[in-house]
Amino acid sequence: MAAKPPLLRADPEYLKAFSTIMARIERALGAKRAILPVTACVAGGAALHFYTGVRVSKDIDAKLMARVLLDPSDLQVAYRDVDGHARLLYFDTQYNDSFALLHQNAYDDAVPIALEGVDARRLAVKLLTPLDLAVSKLSRFSAQDQSDIRALARERLIDAAQLRRRAEEALPDYVGNLDRIKTSIDIACRVVKAEAGKKDDPTI
Repeated sequence: MAAKPPLLRADPEYLKAFSTIMARIERALGAKRAILPVTACVAGGAALHFYTGVRVSKDIDAKLMARVLLDPSDLQVAYRDVDGHARLLYFDTQYNDSFALLHQNAYDDAVPIALEGVDARRLAVKLLTPLDLAVSKLSRFSAQDQSDIRALARERLIDAAQLRRRAEEALPDYVGNLDRIKTSIDIACRVVKAEAGKKDDPTI
């Protein structure tokens, strides 16, 4: 699928903090520019916030497509949100996507975003598509994950049929309890359909 620039709904101060952290990761790549940029693919609450503007996440879950020596103490930024509350954003160096349900094309289909102060020729920052972000929520499928899927559906960024198809295509590579995750897929599709029904009902 072709990646289109997303409509970013992030809190402007969150966006500045996020960009600062990504700029520091870019600097950690060293002075020499590689032939191809290193890709940072963002998942979790950070990606959700960019797409929906809800749930400001304190950590950045992102997969770096290269081995980069990072100093965790340099990858946190304090900022104030739109309501003036003090917040801390940090890059989670322990993030691991090994146990998530993830489509085999998820990283290839990820959506690039432009960030002030980050040279995309050196560090290409991308978001999982809303659909792949929803699929990634199915393995843990906590109450928060269900709420995140609902938020994506509320913005009409995913629909139930697409979610089921993408999730079932990802199942062959999944390491875990298949019966449990198939149940999660069924529940998630009902959640998405319910949100679509609310949108279609003018009385709600």
